[in-house]
Amino acid sequence: MNGNNVTLPFRRKREGKTHYKKRLKMLLSEKFRLVVRKSLNSTKASIVQYDSKGDKVLFTIDSKNLGKLGWKGNTGNLPSAYLAGMMLGKKAVKEGIEEAILDIGLNNSTKGSRLYAALAGAIDAGLKIPLGAEILPPKERISGEHISKYAHSIKNDQTRYKKQFYDYIKKGIDPEDIVNHFNDIKGKING
Repeated sequence: MNGNNVTLPFRRKREGKTHYKKRLKMLLSEKFRLVVRKSLNSTKASIVQYDSKGDKVLFTIDSKNLGKLGWKGNTGNLPSAYLAGMMLGKKAVKEGIEEAILDIGLNNSTKGSRLYAALAGAIDAGLKIPLGAEILPPKERISGEHISKYAHSIKNDQTRYKKQFYDYIKKGIDPEDIVNHFNDIKGKING
């Protein structure tokens, strides 16, 4: 051996799963974390508390759970992310959690993304989370107005319309009526 020491970074850093400087900054705040993760077909939001033995996930809401409230839209879009964030925020406030900080992990911070739609839902539910308001998606996009407008614009091309909105049609919802459906589900969460 030639006497050279090699220091390996932590396993989760090597695997690209944890940004330790960012994590340490969040943990030093000693606040609950609103952890938001997304996949192709869902958005998950959790309230997590630091514990020296490992993070404690207090509760998680997946946008796929919206089906229990009657949600017939896609579970991987802005409206469903907002509703999932709102459900989580309501539950957190009910459990006595008043404030948290956002943890998006290794996801890219993109203005107006699903991650920030979930954040907007949690804030509208009464959870206090520091943020710059310009990062949130516009209310029109959160309610699904962009989906409704797009559906209306391609309605004359029935083949494309049926292909694009197959799941909506299969579940019995008119994609042009998504805003009303969103408001119904939002009312159930608030009610």
